[in-house]
Amino acid sequence: MMLVFIKLLRAGQWVKNLFIFIPAFFAGVLFDVYNFSLLITAFVAFSSVASAIYIFNDYNDIQEDRNHPVKRYRPLASGEVAEGAALTVMLGLLIFGLCIAYLVNISFFIILMSYLIINFGYSQGLKRISILDIILIAVGFVLRTLAGAVVANVLVSHWLIIMIFLLALFLALAKRLDDVIVTEQGEGRMSRVNAKKYNLQFIHSGISMLSAVIVVAYVMYTLSDDVPEYFSSDWLYFTSIFVITGILRYLQITLVEGQSGSPTQILYKDKFTLINIVCWLVSFLFIIYF
Repeated sequence: MMLVFIKLLRAGQWVKNLFIFIPAFFAGVLFDVYNFSLLITAFVAFSSVASAIYIFNDYNDIQEDRNHPVKRYRPLASGEVAEGAALTVMLGLLIFGLCIAYLVNISFFIILMSYLIINFGYSQGLKRISILDIILIAVGFVLRTLAGAVVANVLVSHWLIIMIFLLALFLALAKRLDDVIVTEQGEGRMSRVNAKKYNLQFIHSGISMLSAVIVVAYVMYTLSDDVPEYFSSDWLYFTSIFVITGILRYLQITLVEGQSGSPTQILYKDKFTLINIVCWLVSFLFIIYF
């Protein structure tokens, strides 16, 4: 039963909330004990609210999920968890997360409330508006990053915001590829209502465009005058290798292997991607902290 509720909370999706730690990491203060403890608390608060939103989404999408070849096995769609129990858990998580956020930092609380309002609108109908749906997903990642910045009390570079927005947009568009394939193959009568407003040609073009822009933006970030000076290193451009490799691998997984379902599942299961991310982190860790 506990495993079913963990699935209901979608604990595996909490990895997205690690974006909270990014500003402190790039500012070189991640391992400050006080900052790190605050960031852990913020991570718990954000994860609680995010899980409440996931439950609300699943509750609203029960009928649609039952027509999807994968989502039909979610706890609410499959009937493993009663609707009343799910709503009770959702309310508890929401209250807990917002109370913790308020205690941490009023600015963090405002950002978390903004995230909640945007996702409520997303669940109530904005997700049915093509292009706006993936924009809102990307904004969610930007809010996570800004939340980490206000909690750690560090400035966040406009370059960092741009790159995170572009990367999240890229991943969201790649995720839509799965919805289009499911719809075209007839495996789900209505896996997503707005899936008909996307097609393979549009998504492939968008993914190609965004991947190129992400790489260019990252290279420009590492070569800009203020960034190497801030980190006291001229070797930042070296980390571009891992960004380019990661983008190419994700394109290969999505377009060649046809595994465009969930970015977080790809992160957990694809060893190449995991090793590449670890190498990127280690290289930046060495440049910033050593």
